[in-house]
Amino acid sequence: MKDSTRKVFQLHGWRVDRAIHNYLYFIFYDLYVKIALYATKVIVALFSWFKPVNYVTGFIFNRYHAKVLSRSDVTKLINLNETVMLGPDTTNRIVPYKYANKIVLREPEHLAVMDCPCKLEMKNPCQPTASCIAVGRPLVDFWLEHCKKYNVRRITKEEAMEIIDSLRRTGHINQAFFKVATGGSMGVICNCCPDCCVSIRATRLARKVKGGQDISQFAPSGYTVVRDESKCQLCGTCARTCRFDAVVISNGTRTYHSDACVGCELCVEACEHGALSLRFEDDGGLIPLDIDLVRKELS
Repeated sequence: MKDSTRKVFQLHGWRVDRAIHNYLYFIFYDLYVKIALYATKVIVALFSWFKPVNYVTGFIFNRYHAKVLSRSDVTKLINLNETVMLGPDTTNRIVPYKYANKIVLREPEHLAVMDCPCKLEMKNPCQPTASCIAVGRPLVDFWLEHCKKYNVRRITKEEAMEIIDSLRRTGHINQAFFKVATGGSMGVICNCCPDCCVSIRATRLARKVKGGQDISQFAPSGYTVVRDESKCQLCGTCARTCRFDAVVISNGTRTYHSDACVGCELCVEACEHGALSLRFEDDGGLIPLDIDLVRKELS
């Protein structure tokens, strides 16, 4: 048994079933997400009339999901130099899910990148495909030993930020992924194209069944976008940049749909006039995965 495999089993303790699930999840990463998306499509197509579908979608969505990150949030996570073990999120405000809700990053200075399984599932994926980043051990070691078919390679913090910034410029958002099979904690930061990402696509499909915004495999960052009207030129850049239809400009009027906004910060970065900014208002809603803020909340 390879050393990284042994450490994965040690991580899960007596839950050997989860250790095996963890092992298979990354070994067959691309196949896993393909099956997950197909299963969601089947549920939508065949069982939208069937009430127990609520249980099925809840079972899946409580165990595999993501938290949207602002650029500042992801930068803090990438630049960590010490092990962080926080949670579970008993407030249900940072990671609002029942089972996978811990922030655990062991030796986060170790980083690796490999091909995104969601993109590999697509016939014509956006490029580059290398956009999934592992943070910390034993995950980085496991990827390097077992996931060579996904073109995995070790990277520095500087390389990680170069990848992140390059992909953000092409409309990718950052998400921290949590999964029961990986110990209920995070460890993967993905640069997600909303058209390729299985968690985003599955959410859109599931909402066709449930209706509304009350089911999701990804949680908004917790920020809202604030506009300085004195600087805004109504140029439409923010509306064109947003991948979630949170901004609409029509007849010289800008409308911001805060319920659709995920707080990814892409529109803020794209605004050439500096009219937009992110703001966190502690009004009892979601808390951003700002590691400094989270430490105060969960310590």
